[in-house]
Amino acid sequence: MRYFAHAIVIVLTATLLLLLASHALNPGAHAQTPAPTQPQQPQPTPTQTPSPTETPTATQTPSPIQTPAQTPTPAAGVGDDDEVEQVETNLVNVLFNAVDKNRRFITTLRQEDVRIYENNEAQTVATFERETSLPLSLAILIDVSESQDVTLPGEKKAARDFIESILRQRDDKAAVLSFTGTATVEQDFTADKASLQGAVERVEIVLGAGKDAIQEWEQAEKAEVVPARLEEIGLPGSTAIWDAIWATANELMPQTSSRARRAIILLSDGDDTSSRLRKEAAVEAALQNNTVIYSIGFESFCDQCRFDKNALRKVSEPTGGRAFFPEDEAELNAAFAQIQQELRTQYLISYSPTNKARDNTFRQIRIDLVNPELRKQKLKLTYRNGYFARAPAPPRARGAEGTTRARLPRPKRPPKKR
Repeated sequence: MRYFAHAIVIVLTATLLLLLASHALNPGAHAQTPAPTQPQQPQPTPTQTPSPTETPTATQTPSPIQTPAQTPTPAAGVGDDDEVEQVETNLVNVLFNAVDKNRRFITTLRQEDVRIYENNEAQTVATFERETSLPLSLAILIDVSESQDVTLPGEKKAARDFIESILRQRDDKAAVLSFTGTATVEQDFTADKASLQGAVERVEIVLGAGKDAIQEWEQAEKAEVVPARLEEIGLPGSTAIWDAIWATANELMPQTSSRARRAIILLSDGDDTSSRLRKEAAVEAALQNNTVIYSIGFESFCDQCRFDKNALRKVSEPTGGRAFFPEDEAELNAAFAQIQQELRTQYLISYSPTNKARDNTFRQIRIDLVNPELRKQKLKLTYRNGYFARAPAPPRARGAEGTTRARLPRPKRPPKKR
C-alpha cells in the first residue's frame, strides 16, 4: 500500500506540472472568448430637399467654412464654436446678393449663371450655394456727437427693434458702440438681447467743445503737441467716423467667430470732423477683417454740420454694403429690415486662387453674370470688391462675453508726406 500511495502522489505531481507548463506557453488558451459583435447596419443619409424658390446645382459641395476635413466637429455639449480649433484654408469665400431693378432679391441663381475673377483672371469655383444660416456678428456703431441730438431717440428705438428681430440663432451676436472723438464699447459681443438693448438705451449725446477749444485743438493737432489726455480720447463732441470704423474693424471684429457674417451698422450723418485717418483706411480695415459696412444717415439739424451722403456711400459700397437715408421713422425701420434681409439672403461662392502667394497684396474680386437671360434683367450683384492675401495670423484672445470694455484705441497719426 505504501508503494501504491507513493505512485499516486508522483502521478498527480507530474500532471500538475504539465498543466502549469501548458498555461505558461499559451496563456490565452483558457481566456474567455468574447461574444461576436453584431455588425451595425449603415444608416441612410437624409436627402436635403431644396426650397421651391431655389434651384439645385448639379453637384452639392460642402461649405468650406464647415467642411469636416478642415474644421473638427465638436461633440455635443462642447460649447461655443469659437472654442474649437479653427484650421486655416486656402479658399477665398465671397458672399453676394442679387437683386433686380425693383430691389427684389433673386434666390434662384445657379453656379453656371456667374463667373468670378481675381485681378481679372477667371477662377475655378469650389463651392456655390445659397447661404442663409451663417451666424451673424454685428457691431452697431452710434454717432453721439451734438449733430445727432434730434435724431438719436429715433435711432435708439429702431436699433432696439433691430436687435430684437435679427438675433435668431444661438451663434448670432451683437455689440453696441458709441463714438465721438473715439469709439467706446458700451456692450461687448453677446447674444443677450436685454443687455444689448440696455446698452443702446444708455447711449447719450456728448456735448461739443466751444469754438476756442476747437481752435486750440486744431492748432495742437497741426503742431503734434496734443495733451496726453486728449491724445487718448480725442476732442470731446467731435466726430471721428473713419477712426471709429477702423478701431471697430481691427480691435473688435477679429474676436468674433471666423465663420460668422461680420457687419458694422453705422448710424451717423457722415460729417467727419476729427479723424486721423481717411475713409479709405476705414474701408481697408473692414476688408482686411472680412466686414461689411451698412450706413444709415440722417440729416442733422445743426447749422454748421454737413449731411455727407457721398461719404457714407463710399465707406459702405466697397465692402459689399450700402447706405440708407431715411427721412422718418417708418423709412428707418424699413432700412433696418432691408439690412436684415440682405444679411440673411446671400450666396456663397468659394475658390482656391490661382495666385497662391501670401504677399499681403490687395486682390480685386469681380463677379459677372454670364447667363444671357439674366443679363437682360439687369440684375445687380453686391459683394466686397477684394481682399488682402495675408499670411495666416495667430488666433487672438477673445474678451469675456457680455462685458463692457473701455475705449478702443485711436489709430496712430499717419506720417506726414515729405
